[in-house]
Amino acid sequence: WGTYWTLPATMSVAGSRLLHLNELLRQSSRTVVGVSSKIISRERYQSKLVVHKVSISCCSSVLQTFDKILIANRGEIACRVMKTCKKMGIKTVAVHSDVDSSAVHVKMADEAVCVGPAPTNKSYLNMDAILEAARQTGAQAVHPGYGFLSENKEFARRLAAHGVTFIGPDTHAIQAMGDKIESKLIAKKAKVNTIPGFDGVVKDAEEAVRIAGEIGYPVMIKASAGGGGKGMRIAWNDEETREGFRFSSQEAASSFGDDRLLIEKFIDNPRHIEIQVLADKHGNALWLNERECSIQRRNQKVVEEAPSTFLDPETRCAMGEQAVSLAKAVQYSSAGTVEFLVDSKKNFYFLEMNTRLQVEHPITECITGLDLVQQMIRVAKGYPLQHRQADIPINGWAIESRVYAEDPYKSFGLPSIGRLSQYQEPVNIPAVRVDSGIQEGSDISIYYDPMISKLVTYGSTRAEALQRMEEALDNYVIRGVTHNIPLLREIITHPRFVSGDISTKFLQEVYPEGFKGHQLSDSERWELLATAVALFVAAQLRSQRFLGNLSDELETCSHVCLPGNSLVCRFLQVDLDGKRVDVSSEWNLASALLPVTVNGTQRTVQYKLRVLSKLAAALNKHMPEKVPEDTSSILRSPMPGSVVAVSVKAGDTVAEGQEICVIEAMKMQNSMTAAKTAKVRPYSSALSSL
Repeated sequence: WGTYWTLPATMSVAGSRLLHLNELLRQSSRTVVGVSSKIISRERYQSKLVVHKVSISCCSSVLQTFDKILIANRGEIACRVMKTCKKMGIKTVAVHSDVDSSAVHVKMADEAVCVGPAPTNKSYLNMDAILEAARQTGAQAVHPGYGFLSENKEFARRLAAHGVTFIGPDTHAIQAMGDKIESKLIAKKAKVNTIPGFDGVVKDAEEAVRIAGEIGYPVMIKASAGGGGKGMRIAWNDEETREGFRFSSQEAASSFGDDRLLIEKFIDNPRHIEIQVLADKHGNALWLNERECSIQRRNQKVVEEAPSTFLDPETRCAMGEQAVSLAKAVQYSSAGTVEFLVDSKKNFYFLEMNTRLQVEHPITECITGLDLVQQMIRVAKGYPLQHRQADIPINGWAIESRVYAEDPYKSFGLPSIGRLSQYQEPVNIPAVRVDSGIQEGSDISIYYDPMISKLVTYGSTRAEALQRMEEALDNYVIRGVTHNIPLLREIITHPRFVSGDISTKFLQEVYPEGFKGHQLSDSERWELLATAVALFVAAQLRSQRFLGNLSDELETCSHVCLPGNSLVCRFLQVDLDGKRVDVSSEWNLASALLPVTVNGTQRTVQYKLRVLSKLAAALNKHMPEKVPEDTSSILRSPMPGSVVAVSVKAGDTVAEGQEICVIEAMKMQNSMTAAKTAKVRPYSSALSSL
């Protein structure tokens, strides 16, 4: 005690993020106990933060939190938590299913325990196995990540009974906010704006129809204990209400072990904006600004950003204060998120509170400089918050794109499985963060969420963050599975998104016929063709050099292009129907990414090329075309998954559009319907998967 340090007068700061004193001192063996005087001033000179004299009282012992933490999750969020644990000097324990034995999070942890086979209910939802893993390894605390058991009050209760700390809120807050029916009642008492609806549990489909009629269509049917888009359906009529009740209850039971549902008025065409809150066990609570999460498909977020282009300071403050009021009403202690729907007039309504770390938390970390996982660990140990509301900044802009193993051309993203034959993250680009839990060679299976990573870019302005996101998406290499990067790139470059004119119906409005990919302009088409020709020529020249053929010309009669006089041939002139296009590059054909300059415009190319000679192209028109298969008499799943229900039996006559079976893939249920009126043939009673 009584030791004082004076920090250096000038310190570099990455980007324009706030550099916190505790982070500056983290690398030392000493720990900040109290600050005897605050930063006198902050001035920015060429991306540097000038800190004038600061005296800090220190103690020679390290701030004690936990020696060992078990992460009850998998994938990118398990890796994300482990990174902070390692930064804090905390040992980590991974749990995994048998198919995840070689996963990145398993390799990253200090210890790993297998908790069961691949199905989630036998592994990552297996409380007994996870509790036993904590006991065996001597873990003092468990961080649940998001999903799985992160909002399960019984799990938190059982951990406490075994003397293991749950890094999250207490069971009362989980119960109160995890139950959407109870949370809505509490929100009303806390004077938080709420959506009109039925404040109770819906018993069956017919009661759902009655309640929907009383509220007025459209309505939202959703799981009381749910989140992440699971167990949610929008209904516009009685039939959709019956169907929505059935699917939502089944998904809720499968994902959360709780099939209770509620119904409320669906606010058409709103924005989805959420407030990050942080609270401790001493009655302190903060709101850490908002996240705009309106770009969604099937009620699941696709692109998020912080802050929102839509909120003014007054609305932001009002939403933040209501979020904190709700957190205090349930004595909340940890990081949590209060979600709101916001209409065109900036009226906002409480949607739900997620009592866990949110998927999109990195963008809040970017604009505030706070490590939310570190804050959760500190709070769980009982330390008070380090900051006051006035200390929370909005520094710059951050955007997150969720990269999924999905086919974006099918309903904006149906799951895809496979092995990552090639994988390269764009981490060489400044101000880019990639939270992932996979690597080249990893398998994307039917058992878990198809997320590959969260791609985050940061900038001092929104335009800068968007420009970096575009560059990062162009430089992201994923091969072996179908992915949604084409859709993500189209979203962040679309004029409506760039201008901030968005809502939860953005995808349906912009792509009413579904996503068809980027529509090339005439100039882009010429550039693409010229680049393809140049690539072919470069490959041919490389082959000539390896084979010892010193000819510096290609057969111009066979391939309509001239490489010039140099065998290296960095600069090519391509003639396409009389149009001259200049293409230049280093032509490193072994690289997955190829920078090229086309008529002075810089491009990044990822390619799989097939070029025909004139003769082959002439003969190609004589090749028979493959006749599309007639699928009207069969039922083929558009994705791999498990058959969880069969709605017909052999000999039944079914009408066009009638449900035949239900497929569950990556925790979502999908109804498979008949393409025409037909009779069901006999099928195996042992049918269980496709």
